[in-house]
Order: sequence, then structure tokens, then C-alpha cells
Amino acid sequence: MSQHKVVLLLGSNIGDQKKNIDTALDRISKDCLILKKSKYLTSDPVEFASSNIFCNIASIISTHLSPIQLLDYVKKIEIDMGRTTDSTISKVYTDRIIDIDIVKYDELEFTSERLKIPHKKHLFEREFSRILLKDFN
Repeated sequence: MSQHKVVLLLGSNIGDQKKNIDTALDRISKDCLILKKSKYLTSDPVEFASSNIFCNIASIISTHLSPIQLLDYVKKIEIDMGRTTDSTISKVYTDRIIDIDIVKYDELEFTSERLKIPHKKHLFEREFSRILLKDFN
């Protein structure tokens, strides 16, 4: 099986945010190799109002999973950790215990109903994402 280089962004603004992110990364590392992690970065919520500040991290992983398999894998981690809403489905952003976004997958350009790669908002619009990803290019 071939390996793919993937950039993920993880965020949490409920509970022990760093622990939530570390738990998610630990779960990801069971089937994927974590190659690099950024520093943690705190930021205000984007595209919705909340008094809860986010903690975010970027990570580069190596995986044999296809884009959709990887999406299913990280969504299961989110649900298992207690995430109850999916903004892709609800079209509404809310506080969340964990959020795992696939930002890049090799140099693939991919669009489906559930997934768009690359994640252009993280690459070009969101300041916190650009800060986290600046050392990954």
C-alpha cells in the first residue's frame, strides 16, 4: 500500500483543550504515522460567536487511507470523543470538543459532497491556520 502525506488541523474549545487534541492525535497515531506537529496556538472562534477560546495544532501524517477513508476515520474519532454536530452537514459552526480537518492530501485536488481537498479556508482565509501551517510548506 502506498503512503500519502496529509496535513491535518485539529482544534478544541471545550474542556481540557490540549488534552482533547493530544487524545485525538494518539487515536490518529494508531493507524497513521505522525511526522510533524506544530506548536499549540490559541485563537478566537471563526465564523461563529462563543466565549470559549480555541486551542489548535497542525500535524503532518503519513497514511495508507484514501481521502474518504481518512475522513471516515477522523469523523469516528470526533464522535467517539463526544462531538455531536458536524458543521459540514449542519452548515452551522458550534463549540466542539474536537475538530479534525483534512487540509491537504499529497497534491491532490478532490471535491465531493463531504470533503474538499485542499481545504482552501484553512490555507488562504483563516489567520490561525496560516500561522500554524507556515512551517509546513
